[in-house]
Amino acid sequence: MNIFFLLITILFSGALLVFLINKVAPKIGGIIAFATIALVSFLFFTQVDTGDTYQFTLGEIPMQFGVTPYTYIFAIIVLGLGTLASLYSIGYMQGKKRLGYYYANFILTVTGMIGIIFSQDFISFFIFWEIMTWSSYLLVIYTGHKSQNIGMKYMIFSAIGAYAMLTAIVSIKANYGTYNIADAIQNGAFNFSEHMYIPIMLLIGFTVKAALMPLHVWAPNAYSKSPMAFTSIFSGAMSKMGILGIGLVLASAYSYTDHENVNYVVALRYTLGWLGGITAVMATIYALIQTDAKKLLAYSSIAQLGYIIVGLSTGSELGVMAALFLAIVHGIFKGALFMVVGAVEKQVGTTDMTKISGLIRKMPFTFFVALVSIIALAGIPPLGGFVGKWMLYEALITESNNYFLVIVIFFSSTAAFLYSYRFLFGLFLGQEEKDTEHVKEAPITMIIPMMILAILLMVTGAFPGILFEPIAHGMHYLGFSDVNWDMSILVNVWGEESNMTYINLSIGIVFVAIFAFLTIKGYKGTKNVGTKDISTGGEIPTENENLTYQMDFFKPFERAAAPLYKRSMNKIWNDLGNALEALTDFIRKIYSGNGQTYALFVVIFLVILLLFKDTLFAN
Repeated sequence: MNIFFLLITILFSGALLVFLINKVAPKIGGIIAFATIALVSFLFFTQVDTGDTYQFTLGEIPMQFGVTPYTYIFAIIVLGLGTLASLYSIGYMQGKKRLGYYYANFILTVTGMIGIIFSQDFISFFIFWEIMTWSSYLLVIYTGHKSQNIGMKYMIFSAIGAYAMLTAIVSIKANYGTYNIADAIQNGAFNFSEHMYIPIMLLIGFTVKAALMPLHVWAPNAYSKSPMAFTSIFSGAMSKMGILGIGLVLASAYSYTDHENVNYVVALRYTLGWLGGITAVMATIYALIQTDAKKLLAYSSIAQLGYIIVGLSTGSELGVMAALFLAIVHGIFKGALFMVVGAVEKQVGTTDMTKISGLIRKMPFTFFVALVSIIALAGIPPLGGFVGKWMLYEALITESNNYFLVIVIFFSSTAAFLYSYRFLFGLFLGQEEKDTEHVKEAPITMIIPMMILAILLMVTGAFPGILFEPIAHGMHYLGFSDVNWDMSILVNVWGEESNMTYINLSIGIVFVAIFAFLTIKGYKGTKNVGTKDISTGGEIPTENENLTYQMDFFKPFERAAAPLYKRSMNKIWNDLGNALEALTDFIRKIYSGNGQTYALFVVIFLVILLLFKDTLFAN
């Protein structure tokens, strides 16, 4: 059996097995799910080489599986994060119901993503895209009745994207005579030469999954209401399928310089760039006012995806490398952060940052992962987030000359420090509460994957060349010539070089010194004063008054940004939905199913013809 078919077969078989075995032995479903995805990962990274292909026919339609250097980048994200998330699920899902339902759809979601990566024709690509969408929808509504509306919104936008993609695929076959993705790119299907609606329709489908504004409104609730073990790949990996597609569509545009319609390509890239920038800013602003850690991370994910789309839109070597680097790093730190929140939720019972605080001593390993991941998210050296944002800034300044977009991205990145601090302080660094005295560290099956992701963030920051090499090969597939990269050197436009080894060592020493100081100080018998054991203005607060630092956090900023919070895309989409519903109600009155009504329409039509026959049928 061909290796690609073998991997897909193992995944489908694993999904069926965990669903069936749940009837007799639900506790081993998680082990089977982990073993299935881990086996597929092992076989993929040991048996599959980039460039391998397998052609077959399905109903007289030629189809092809394979892995290109470009899709290999996304296989790293999906299989790496999928394996760790499945291990994490064993501890997180312990004691929950419908485990067969959960693990089967978890594996099917991974199957859909791997199938997309393998697909080198549009038919199999679309089939696996739908498998990914439907299985993830079933996990979005896993929690029950309260998540039905969230799932419905997710499916409506997914349907919009799917129909847009299907329209483009049919048009490609009709105009270019092929379903093969590489042939379509080579024949100019994406370069605006004849049918500019084709790349636009594909981009609509891909940007829905990438949560690009204004098509993002499904994401905040879908990310925050799904089981956190799944959200770690929902946000960390599945959103990258949209990024994968955007890169493929822009592959022609990157080398597009001489055609008469080059202005359309430039306009497309600028539009994508600014939509990405606006997404980054607005999502960051909304993240700042969230008091639930899950909702905060959901908006943060949307913001980080905005950075990646900005990098892809530049079309420059450094910008695209920054985007793909950030795509991998985002998968690592966002997967880790959702795991952190899941650990807190499981051990404490809530993720509301106004109700819990001071978990640093109760959950030290979880705090360590949160700290490392937040540093990466905020783009602080020495971790990988810093490397990616450095490259993105330099690409925008030196290669795209888009200084205004630099200001937008810098503002978003700076504001991210605020919600990063809120996240850390709200969950871990605040005053310990009596309600959390019983809290213990998360189970080992949850700690291990989180710690692995934290270590990966440190490694990719110290040695970014580990990722630069596969990214360079992927960019070559997209049409870039020899891509320059180095293991640990950052170079700026003034010709100066900064050796990351020394930077990382210096920062590491500072962090260790601060950690040691705070640890020693913390064990000197400091008196713990509860958040209610204070008085303000001569008045003693009552028991129902919460005076933790989380309350009214950054209130001055929230007041300053109040006009932005009033303009919600949700309201715009709801108004559009209500208008469409009113239109369909009106049409329903016309097409009533009553024969007499239809006869009346015929009579009215004939009268109009008689009255205007001279005008309508004049020679």
